[in-house]
Amino acid sequence: MHVVVLPGDGIGPEITAATLAVLEAAANRHGLNMNLTHEVAGHESLARHGTTVRPGLLETVQAADGLLMGPMSTYDYLDASKGGINPSGFFRKRLDLFANIRPARTYPGVPHPTRHDFDLVVVRENTEGFYADRNMARGGAEMLVTEDVCISLRRITRPACARIAEAAFRLAATRRGKVTAVHKANVLTMGDGMFLEECRRAAANHPGVALEEVIVDAMAALLIRDPSRFDVIVTTNMFGDILSDMTAELSGSIGLGGSVNAGTAHAMAQAAHGSAPDIAGQDRANPLSLILSLAQLLDWHGERRGQGAYSQAARAIEAAVAEAVEAGELTPDLGGPLGTKALGQAVAGRVR
Repeated sequence: MHVVVLPGDGIGPEITAATLAVLEAAANRHGLNMNLTHEVAGHESLARHGTTVRPGLLETVQAADGLLMGPMSTYDYLDASKGGINPSGFFRKRLDLFANIRPARTYPGVPHPTRHDFDLVVVRENTEGFYADRNMARGGAEMLVTEDVCISLRRITRPACARIAEAAFRLAATRRGKVTAVHKANVLTMGDGMFLEECRRAAANHPGVALEEVIVDAMAALLIRDPSRFDVIVTTNMFGDILSDMTAELSGSIGLGGSVNAGTAHAMAQAAHGSAPDIAGQDRANPLSLILSLAQLLDWHGERRGQGAYSQAARAIEAAVAEAVEAGELTPDLGGPLGTKALGQAVAGRVR
């Protein structure tokens, strides 16, 4: 498996190094044939090349099987004409990574703000919606008409709704057999109405999976009340962005949630959180989100290529993280005594 590694900004290089230690352990144990290409993006690329995504990097990633990306300082990159390209949005759009898959679960020993233990997955459409940097072929979807008037356009297409619905139902068929479609079709009648039509169509093609439909504001309340009632949640881009952060935090920390951006031919593992420049270089950052994202990337590759060793390695990494968390092998954000590097080594040791 050929993976391009982009360490990112802030705490990115530290958590990436910890994640690569876990990957090495998994590769040795499960006989994985890993080929890593180390590149840069973000601030380091801006300093070297005058742009956050250098020319030719896309082609390098397209030639690989997957991308491992550390967190990027997205708010620093607001002017693409001056090289400030958002690497995350860039690769999601250019590689057609239409499904952002974000599991969230509680762990014994980690306090969480809900009375219920839970294990769910948010499946978020990733290529259109209100996201102005990726929903137009040319130009932007946000316009400043006057200094006091802004218009933002949302794009919803039937093919994108159909494929994200299908991805959610396929995933639910391997879990507890339930999909919750989250929408605002009572107000966004055409766009979210189309999304619901495709969810119902997917449900008809997967008779073993149940479908329920919940309005997004009610969904936020229901998740706080009892997230354990949900299995796979599927929704459009912006709703999914918000709800996936919410479910990660309900599990005890956004640092406990993995994230993979998956398409038909490419996938990108990406920590669910930001670059946290205030603690960069202090060996305090929690690497578990990126480690769990790596596991998802390996699983995606194993399923796509029919190579079970990669999926077995993914399960071993997830089990090692669960064991480490239960044993109190945690970074200070979760009340633990370990630094970033030590936690990576602890998980790698359990994988071995």
